[in-house]
Amino acid sequence: MSSLRQIILPSERTNAAGVAVSNKILLSCIESEYHILRPHLEHVDLPNHLVLHEAGGKLKFAYFPNRGLISLVVVMKDGKTAEAGIVGNEGFTGILAAVGVGWSPLETVVQIGGDGFRVEIGALQNTLRSSPHLQLRLSRYAAIRGMQVAQTAACNRLHKIEQRLARWLLMTQDRVDSEVLPITHDFLAIMLGTGRPSLTVALGGLEKKKLITCQRGAVKIVQRKNLEECACECYGVTHQYDGDLGLKSRA
Repeated sequence: MSSLRQIILPSERTNAAGVAVSNKILLSCIESEYHILRPHLEHVDLPNHLVLHEAGGKLKFAYFPNRGLISLVVVMKDGKTAEAGIVGNEGFTGILAAVGVGWSPLETVVQIGGDGFRVEIGALQNTLRSSPHLQLRLSRYAAIRGMQVAQTAACNRLHKIEQRLARWLLMTQDRVDSEVLPITHDFLAIMLGTGRPSLTVALGGLEKKKLITCQRGAVKIVQRKNLEECACECYGVTHQYDGDLGLKSRA
């Protein structure tokens, strides 16, 4: 009998319970470091609207999505909100814990249901002490995410709601790889930091141009290329960052 240890290809990776991994950060781990992290990967369902982390609270878990979309939201004292970013299977939540900070000012909520893996913060930090490649990968993700947040802040201040909406829909489609995005108007208003009436006008404008169709609880993108032309320059900038993360847009 051969004594050679079986080599698991990245596309065949699983957690200790045998659940397949499709998160790109986990797939990018070198085998020796993934072996250290693997026992701590707990597979979880991520149903729509599940709050993973309350704003200002202590970080308990980092989440690595396989499918679906997670929103990072700034919550003000008066209850007003605005997007800080979105995370799909290219990334993870709990960025601050990867650099030694145990809390986060952002609310983290599942926007489009899916599944993924969670890791206790303590276990992740212990893993990183002996996993320099993974530490570098997570730090790089954190740096790129910071640049995307800065671009989003400028976008929210300088560009029209219709342009911002187009950008946001494109970024979401890049992560869920579907023409139909199961998101409500109310949640879109929260993410874009605007009122429901303004959002309704913006959706109507894109629909009149035949770029999208609005369905009950969903938005369908019907003219991707033309929607890109309608978006502000910020989509191109953030998409370049997505390329650095290994996330490709739809053709």
